[in-house]
Amino acid sequence: MREYDPTLNLDPVKWSSLDDDQKLQLVQEYHERFDSDLPELALHSVVHTIIENQIALGNETPVAATLARLESGGLDRHDAVHAIASVLVNYLHEMLSASDTKNHNDQYFEALAKLTAESWRSQI
Repeated sequence: MREYDPTLNLDPVKWSSLDDDQKLQLVQEYHERFDSDLPELALHSVVHTIIENQIALGNETPVAATLARLESGGLDRHDAVHAIASVLVNYLHEMLSASDTKNHNDQYFEALAKLTAESWRSQI
């Protein structure tokens, strides 16, 4: 795999065959070419990479199904990745702020189940 394009579906086998540094580099190179004015390019690229890793897991998590649902709701793939990323970032913030030790994955997955193209559009 030589390039990353968030508007195109990735081959999960090819994506998974890359190490995390290679994935991150491809994502960052894409954003340097097309979104070079991002204030937090490195963080943005890390979050993209995490979401793409989760999508590549297929049915192991609800992320791939959420992506498909958001795309069928009218978001392009890149916006759908950003919508999922917004849920992940909120989840991480809550998890890091929490004093309890419960399994926060359930909260993340529940939030993904509620995420729609319309709710994402109303946030941006």
